[in-house]
Amino acid sequence: QLQAFGGGSVPAGGSLRLSCAASGRTFTYNVMGWFRQAPGKEREFVAAINWSVSSNYYADSVKGRFTISRDNAKNTVYLQMNSLKPEDTAVYYCAARPLGISYYQEPYEYWGQGTLVTVSS
Repeated sequence: QLQAFGGGSVPAGGSLRLSCAASGRTFTYNVMGWFRQAPGKEREFVAAINWSVSSNYYADSVKGRFTISRDNAKNTVYLQMNSLKPEDTAVYYCAARPLGISYYQEPYEYWGQGTLVTVSS
């Protein structure tokens, strides 16, 4: 019910836009989030949007560089990533939960399959 795509390989300083297409009940959920998992590391919070209150939340490491947004007409959530750094290299996952922003992965009920972002120095 969630499909993430848009990953790829870019040089440092480049940009990518990830998309997460939602279907079924997941797009009725108020909260959509992006997490990432780098090789050898645990999955971490990147950004989340609570569309019912028009609020966005970001990890400190991406604040000012990444932007999360939602297109209701397309049932899609985006993660615009600018000024990419090698440390942004990871598999990026989108996730959904009914209510309430969480910086932890456990409360999210649905997950996409992940899309790989590689940033070269």
